[in-house]
Amino acid sequence: MGVDEQRVPGGGWPRPVVPRIGARVSYALHHLLAAKPAYRRLGAWLERRRPAYRWFTWAERVTKEQLYGCRMCGQCALPDTGYTCPMTCPKQLRNGPCGGVSAEGRCEVHPELVCVWVTAIERAQDAGHGADLDLLQRPVDHREWDRSSWVNYWQGRDDGLGIAPSEDDPRPLLRRELGLRPR
Repeated sequence: MGVDEQRVPGGGWPRPVVPRIGARVSYALHHLLAAKPAYRRLGAWLERRRPAYRWFTWAERVTKEQLYGCRMCGQCALPDTGYTCPMTCPKQLRNGPCGGVSAEGRCEVHPELVCVWVTAIERAQDAGHGADLDLLQRPVDHREWDRSSWVNYWQGRDDGLGIAPSEDDPRPLLRRELGLRPR
């Protein structure tokens, strides 16, 4: 995906989004939708019926865009980032903030907005999921854009998107090393 294609429809770069639904509620909803054999069968059925898949993906897009600012990357990191979409970062960083985040926690590109990662850290810690942020997120596979991340999840295609630190270097990717503190 070229630089111009990463821009938001209508021009400009993605803008950090503060989710409209609480992290605790989001984790509870995720638990209800966790991969189960019935959901795996539903995902396979949807993929065999393109109109149903398109409808399902449209409903996912509308819902997640309204709640989280989702950009439909097809490889959802929401469960690992305090239900704050890292793809709303103007630089689309999936593993923490850039070096330009201000001391007040403001975005370098959009200084009037709070950095996506400051929001993610606060939400994950408040919900008791701060350790999730220690997972290393794999780079985005741009071939998955506009596909249903729920179907990909149920089909096991995104297993291992968040990787724990290696045995060779077991140190967690501590958020405190980045100099960020919740407000």
